[in-house]
Amino acid sequence: MKLERELMRGAGPTAVLKLLSRRAMYGYELVEALAEQSDGVLAMGQSTLYPMLYNLESKGLIEADWRDADNGRQRKYYALTGKGKSKLKADEKAWTKLAQALGDMGVVKGAPA
Repeated sequence: MKLERELMRGAGPTAVLKLLSRRAMYGYELVEALAEQSDGVLAMGQSTLYPMLYNLESKGLIEADWRDADNGRQRKYYALTGKGKSKLKADEKAWTKLAQALGDMGVVKGAPA
């Protein structure tokens, strides 16, 4: 099940920030991790991911640098900035509150009580 566009618009950036809080990653690696770690719910193509990455970078939430890959080619790796860490922390609180509220209404089963 994929999320509708509006839900993805809110969840996608937070999911990307969360992945990048663990380690720097390049674009295709992020696409794969989003799909795998969310059982396909947050799956997105590169055409969706890259504009999101550019937006996060323009806001100062992530930064990019070029690194050599094992095959000798260059890859652009993205990493969380201090501002990105703060934003992720705030987003995590907001998503927890939302899940709590939906759980209280019986919309989300198993939400934190």
